[in-house]
Amino acid sequence: MALQEPREAAPGQHGKQPGTTGSNTPQATAAPQEPPAPHWAMLPIILIGTFVITLDVFIVNVAIPATQRDLHAGSSAVEFIVAGYALAYAAGLITGGRLGDLYGRRRMFLIGVALFTLSSAWAGSAPTAGQLVAARVAQGLASALMGPQVLAIIGTVYSGPARIRAFNAFGLTMGLAGVFGQLIGGVLIHLDIAGLSWRTCFLVNVPIGVAALVFAPRVVPESKAQGKSRLDPLGMLLVSAGLVAVVLPLAEGQQKGWPEWTWVCLAVSPVLLALFALYQRRLAAADRGPLVNPALFRQRSFTVGVSTALVYYSGMASFFLVLALYLQQGCGLSALDSGLVFLPLGVGFLGVSLTAKQIAAVLGRQTLAVGALVLTAGLIGLYAAVEHIGTQGEVAWLVPGLLVGGAGMAMVMAPLATVALAGTDPRYAGAASGVLSTANQVGGAIGVALVGVVFYHVLGNGTGPDAYADAFRASVYLLVPFALGVAALVQLFPRPPKKAPTS
Repeated sequence: MALQEPREAAPGQHGKQPGTTGSNTPQATAAPQEPPAPHWAMLPIILIGTFVITLDVFIVNVAIPATQRDLHAGSSAVEFIVAGYALAYAAGLITGGRLGDLYGRRRMFLIGVALFTLSSAWAGSAPTAGQLVAARVAQGLASALMGPQVLAIIGTVYSGPARIRAFNAFGLTMGLAGVFGQLIGGVLIHLDIAGLSWRTCFLVNVPIGVAALVFAPRVVPESKAQGKSRLDPLGMLLVSAGLVAVVLPLAEGQQKGWPEWTWVCLAVSPVLLALFALYQRRLAAADRGPLVNPALFRQRSFTVGVSTALVYYSGMASFFLVLALYLQQGCGLSALDSGLVFLPLGVGFLGVSLTAKQIAAVLGRQTLAVGALVLTAGLIGLYAAVEHIGTQGEVAWLVPGLLVGGAGMAMVMAPLATVALAGTDPRYAGAASGVLSTANQVGGAIGVALVGVVFYHVLGNGTGPDAYADAFRASVYLLVPFALGVAALVQLFPRPPKKAPTS
């Protein structure tokens, strides 16, 4: 969404026109040189990283049944095929962002792409479930190195309206990968290319990664934080341990019946994260290069943006999960048919994304709030449709709710990064991107855990396939407050500065 970017007065220009002194005497000043425009292919190349990272979160869901049969994987291995990727990704994002600030964002992006490509080839050729789990963890770590660089490069290379368009493209790419992830996976498994079945869901990343490695060095400029700084090993350890202590029990607790270790982890996690925050303040006060500079959170747009992302993705990650469970296990649809049901969601998302500029011109930052309310209307429509058809009726009744829900998602996802990262100090672009992406992942884990408790509780108390319809409708009672929470948080964003009158 094309939202207006906050502007700040340049140093030395408070109340004076450029090229004048206090006595209004014209001065001969050299015109500042504009930085060269980025190559037209740069944005598509770096957005490849965003696409495959998001795709691999969702595409694996439809590959699990065939994977389990082929590799004779137990329930624990299956869980970690899904959770291992998300866990490694969430734990490494902040560190990955800071590595880009220190050692070069293009360099870290290329290393991340190379590692992601290799680990995808490993996953697609894994002979055992254990090797597949290890490959998925490697994919997650590579994604954590690659992902934050995309937002950081956009924030440092583009400016003004071009930056807003680039952030919109980022939101569109992530949304389309999430919405169509199941459909892409279903099509690949259905085609069964060369008899590879589920393996193509991972091997499809290899040619994409190779293409990115060939072209990115030619079109993506290098950038890094200015000044001397150094890595923060203790900060990396504290934040990674704290995030693992949050995400691991949330990802595994429901399936394992919430054993004692999950509660211990959840109790320890705030202590570790508090120690991390205190240590970062100490490093910043001594000017010793913290992993995440506390100055980031003194900017209200960033703090509110991270909070909004946490709440939004808490709802969205769980929505995709419970809808897929309802369609495949409740309605008995195949992976391909289930993916096709998601198509109206993508149509609504894409249709509104293409009119982003016009919508934002009217609504401004309230685009996010209106989008959250539209999403709420879509969820209510899906609730009514599922109540009507149960698990035996025609799934075409879901189409209106999916179209409206997809439109609402587009109005939130596209501008969220724009308003959260607008005005961020370029020195901390990578770290800020890592924090925002971490909020997405942690929010997803929290949402899946909370909504999963409700879904499986209702499912356990029900009988027959219709129990899935009851469980889905019960989940909507939690999904709606998440969407309404986004609309409320948007009101905390700072108002954009008024344009000065021109003579």
